[in-house]
Amino acid sequence: MSSADAALDDGPRDFIREVIRDDLREGRHTEIVTRFPPEPNGYLHIGHAKSICLNFGVAAAFGGRCNLRFDDTNPVKEEQEFIDAIQADVRWLGFDWGDHLHFASDYFEQLYDWAEHLIQNGKAYVDDLSPDEMRAHRGTLTAPGRDSPYRTRTVEENLDLFRRMRAGEFPDGTRVLRAKIDMAAGNINLRDPVLYRILHAAHPRTGDAWCVYPTYDFAHGQSDAIEGVTHSLCTLEFEDHRPLYDWLIENLPVPSRPRQYEFARLNLTHTVLSKRRLIQLVSEGHVSGWDDPRMPTIAGLRRRGVPPAAIRDFAERIGVTKSDSVVEMGFLDACVRELLNKTALRRMAVLRPLKVVIENYPEDQSEALDAVNNPENPAAGSRTVAFGRELYIERDDFMEDPPKKFFRLAPGREVRLRYAFFITCTEVIKDAAGAVVELRCTYDPATRGGDAPDGRKVKGTLHWVSAAHAVPAEVRLYDHLFARPDPGAEGDVLDDLNPDSLQVLTGCLAEPALTEAQVGTPVQFERQGYFTLDPDASPDRLVFNRTVALRDTWAKVQRKG
Repeated sequence: MSSADAALDDGPRDFIREVIRDDLREGRHTEIVTRFPPEPNGYLHIGHAKSICLNFGVAAAFGGRCNLRFDDTNPVKEEQEFIDAIQADVRWLGFDWGDHLHFASDYFEQLYDWAEHLIQNGKAYVDDLSPDEMRAHRGTLTAPGRDSPYRTRTVEENLDLFRRMRAGEFPDGTRVLRAKIDMAAGNINLRDPVLYRILHAAHPRTGDAWCVYPTYDFAHGQSDAIEGVTHSLCTLEFEDHRPLYDWLIENLPVPSRPRQYEFARLNLTHTVLSKRRLIQLVSEGHVSGWDDPRMPTIAGLRRRGVPPAAIRDFAERIGVTKSDSVVEMGFLDACVRELLNKTALRRMAVLRPLKVVIENYPEDQSEALDAVNNPENPAAGSRTVAFGRELYIERDDFMEDPPKKFFRLAPGREVRLRYAFFITCTEVIKDAAGAVVELRCTYDPATRGGDAPDGRKVKGTLHWVSAAHAVPAEVRLYDHLFARPDPGAEGDVLDDLNPDSLQVLTGCLAEPALTEAQVGTPVQFERQGYFTLDPDASPDRLVFNRTVALRDTWAKVQRKG
């Protein structure tokens, strides 16, 4: 049985896949062709990732193909940087378009010919109304529009003007080509929509060859038809555009008849997915760039260490529906955490170091202890960590006067050092200001490996690093970019930016194995979270980004208290 045959009965169930199954069973199509059509005017974000996973996923499931097509119809906003970044993002997510990389600009000559076809058939005309005048003539949701005074131009006059538009005779904004449909249509998108506008701007691929460019609505469906797309999958904001999509397909001699289907876009808490807003965040310097780890862009998620498999899992779990909903950012974090728990190597790092001196440990001695790389995966093996008289623990792991349910280190209390020994705090050293700067402890040599032969138990287990062997690191802790779950709901979205979305910690200490960390391969800092090496790092400067935190049971206790 082929994968396509198996997919008819197996795999995820949603309304789009059911449409495809019915089309295959009824023989309406023998091969499924989808497309992912980004506009190269910015970087892709997590919402695009949902669409990528859907389009490439259903094509693969039913033995078809998915085209990557850039809808590059607005040279004013498009850049080669975005084209390159989008291809890199799709590949990183795990998808391949093979030989099917296309651009709407590949079809400019054909699209222009089809525009003339509409003119020749009395279904398009050149309009001289200004943008403001056109809006005034368009009507409202409850009132019909009014015909443009130029709507009655003859075919010959329209052809002459359109060809002169192409020849560059007219300035930007002075004339447009409009479809002649129905100015009284209930759907405003059918009230003589613009098909072409004049733009004297160099195009990233065609240079100065054109000064008239098709609108997205005109290029979209016709490009689908040229490529033999069977199922054109769009988000719900294009639902009202579907009648125009169908009208153009029906009134042009296109080589195929694609169908458009709409699904709910992704809405995520504590962030914005509006490309306009993302451009604003970058251009105004609210973030360091498109790949800032606080951004919801695929580039930002990659830099933060989010694995592509976790994004694919997230997209599958949220599913495909026709109803808008908002997904908690925590659900994406959970998908990331679940995957990394199984795959990430464990390492120890102390982010806010507090010195510990083991007074009964020989000053000139150190020893190698065995440490598990991943308890969820025995095949990951183990490593050795050095232990000595002087260590560093996390400052938050000590309290001089601890409350109930704080089971970490305190004066007179015994705790376990991960993979090492039981230690007991015997003395607290403070500076002149009264701040704790050092702890004096004793250790029990019989507890090597972290267990007591006499069976006594301790409630706290701490991570640590050897002072003599630790390497310095910078650690960047990321939180939600926006403090509100619904940015902009009560005012300007920028007013909801989280001032604590980035915290840079210097003076952190890490076990030597972290010098072997690789960019894009997250590791777990034990008891801290998952982190990945930042591209800013160098052999003599370790820089880590926190991908996602671990669940902090003590933080929950504090919140309840």
